[in-house]
Order: sequence, then structure tokens, then C-alpha cells
Amino acid sequence: MASTSTAKPTATNGSIPTLAEANAALASGDQSRGESILQSILSTPPKPDDEDALKQQEQALLRLGQLYRDTRNPTQLAATVRSSRTFMASIAKAKTAKLIRSLLDFFADIPDSAKIQIDTIKENIEWARSSRRIFLSQNLETRLIALYYETRQFREALPLIDSLLRELKKLDDKAMLTEVHLLESRVNHAIRNAEKAKASLTSARTSANSIYCPPALQAQLDMQSGILHAEDKDYATAYSYFFETLEGLSAQAQQAPLALKYMLLCKVMLNLSEDVTAIVQGKVAQKYAGIGRDVEAMQKVAEAHEKRSLEGFEKTLKEYKDELSADPIIRAHLSALYDTLLEQNLLRIIEPYSRVEIDHVASSVGQPVREVEVKLSQMILDKTLAGVLDQSNRSLIVFEDRGRDETYEASLEALRHISNVVDSLGQKAAKLS
Repeated sequence: MASTSTAKPTATNGSIPTLAEANAALASGDQSRGESILQSILSTPPKPDDEDALKQQEQALLRLGQLYRDTRNPTQLAATVRSSRTFMASIAKAKTAKLIRSLLDFFADIPDSAKIQIDTIKENIEWARSSRRIFLSQNLETRLIALYYETRQFREALPLIDSLLRELKKLDDKAMLTEVHLLESRVNHAIRNAEKAKASLTSARTSANSIYCPPALQAQLDMQSGILHAEDKDYATAYSYFFETLEGLSAQAQQAPLALKYMLLCKVMLNLSEDVTAIVQGKVAQKYAGIGRDVEAMQKVAEAHEKRSLEGFEKTLKEYKDELSADPIIRAHLSALYDTLLEQNLLRIIEPYSRVEIDHVASSVGQPVREVEVKLSQMILDKTLAGVLDQSNRSLIVFEDRGRDETYEASLEALRHISNVVDSLGQKAAKLS
């Protein structure tokens, strides 16, 4: 951990050390001295009329933040953000907002720093409100909502979203309204409020259509649209949105593979597993195929699905647990896909039989007896399977498929015609009388 010494070292000529000396110390591996020099520069009272001194302090502040990021020291980074407010008060508000956002960005590279980051953002929101920096406070609140979403603190996110939206609608800030409505859609989707998620996304798109929407933000809107369409089982439309997302994020190598993974998921869910290889080898997707294991995981899922192999499917889920089960979007759809595969395998096994033991069916698909029994019961209730479970003999009785008997429907149709004739005769008799 970096030293927190606040001593003010001096250069060999007796002057206050400079940023160049701090960088030289850090480059040589003398982290303690580099940190001490940077803190010394920042502790010098700011001079509003000295542009060079202000610029050096600004650079020293960012360099100190980078140091704590590199040394994985979120506590000292938070302290640096807190202690920099005196300096922030002496520079332009626009530059202040940029500096604070840059410092907060450093938390993203520090593992397990979400709680400290949330507390730091809350403190800065209060400071921004008290110093009448409204734009900065709204920007920080948007960041806080995003952090609440990432850490699944949805109960804290929703009231903050409501209050922030009221403010932004008064100011008619379309750009920030787009971001907040998008976050609102994501939060509502996460808590399974599909209708509200769709309404929020519509509001986000409406705001985005009235301004210039940056490609990265447009890609995020397309991503959310694809997720919601996939939720409705409209995988063809979802695929087109994910494709648009992939093109919009082509410059962001970290996020683009996620869009590609969702594209491949849609193909699998559409029973077009054979298309997965062609997509991965395509011009647009090929540069992402070797990044991480996400694309590789979906290729394995497609192979198992194409072979209708439950064993291969389960093996893939275990081997690529972080890439598949850790993603709530992928996990939900693969769970449905697993049920479909299990159902297809069960139907294939029981097809030759009129009566079959449940234990035999379970051993044939390699699944626990209880799970197979529950699934067969569900299939019977859903009328996917015509049969009944014989609990006393632990077997399944499969009914013969006799085809559709149209006699009943034909009889009803004849009775309707007779009823119409009787009604017509009754009306004529009434007129004659």
C-alpha cells in the first residue's frame, strides 16, 4: 500500500519540487517520494491568477489519482477526491466536473471498491448541491444510479431515478434524460417489471431522437431494445438490434463481444445453431472471436443444441460458468433452452412405448428421477404429451395418438345452423300473427 506521508520535500536547490520530479521518482520506483511530492504540490495554496501553478496542481491531482488506482488503494483515492475540493473551488465549474469524473473513473479499475465509490459519490453530490453546481450533481447522481444497478441495489436506485427525472424534465436536458431513462429501463427489467422497462426505453428513444445521440449511447439503446425483444421471445428482432449494437460498439473492444454473444444466443434460440459458425467467421465478428471466452462459450452451446445433447449442454454450462451462468440475460434464456432440450429428449425416448418406467427414462437422459417426473407432469399439463403418470408402478402410460376427431365440431356446426333456422321461422311466425 502506498505511503500517506504528507511531508513537503524540497528539491536540491531549495525550491518546491515539481511535477516532473514526482514523475521521475515514480518512474524510478520510489513510490513513497513520488507520492510525497505530489501531495506537496497539492498542499500549496492555489493562486487563481497563476495559470501555470493551477495547471500543475491539476496534473498533480490526476497523477496522484492514477497512483492510487495503480496501487489498488481506494481509501486513499477517496481521500484525494475529498481533499481536492479546496482546489476545485478555485477553478472553472466545467473543469471541476471533468476532474471529479476523471478521478471517480479510477475506481473502476480497483477490485471490490464499489462501496467506497458509492460513498464518495454521495459526498460529492452533497458538496455539489451546497456549492450550487447543479449540472455536476445531476451528472454524479446519474453515475450513482448506474453503480446501484451494477451492484443490484435496485431499491436505492428507483427513488433516485424518480427525483432526478423530475429535475431533468424541468431543465429539458434531453441528453441526460436519455441516459437516465435508459438506466430506468435496465433497473425495471432487472426487477421483472417488463411493461415499465419498455415504457422507459421508449422515453429514452424519444429524448434521443430530438438530439445528436453519440454512437456509444445509441448502441446502448439498441442493446436494451434487443434484450427486451429477446425477453418477449422475438429473437429475430432482438438479433437485428444486437447486430446494430455490435456495429456501434466496434471501437470498444471491451463491450462489443457482449453484443456478439447475444447475437449468437438469438441464433441458438431460433433453432439456427448452424448459423453460429458462419457469424463468428464473418468480417464484422471475426476480430472479436478471440477476445475472452464469451464467443467460444456460445459456440459450444450451439454445438450441443445442434446435436440435441443434454450431456454436452450441461458440460458447457459447467466449463463456461462465468461466461454463461454469471450473465443474468444469458442464464435466463439458456434455462429455457435447457427445458426445451430436455423435453425433446424425453419425447424421443418415450415415442416407441405405450408404457415405460420413469427410472428407465431418467437413466436414458442422464437426469435425476425426480426432475424427470416433474418435467413429464408439466408436459402432460401443457398437453405437449398425451399420457398419465402411474405413481403406483412408477411408470408413464402414453396414450395413442388417434388424430383429430372432427365429429364433435361438425355436430356443433350443424346445431348452430338448426338454431338459426328455428330463429328465422319464429320471426316469420311472429309477423304472420
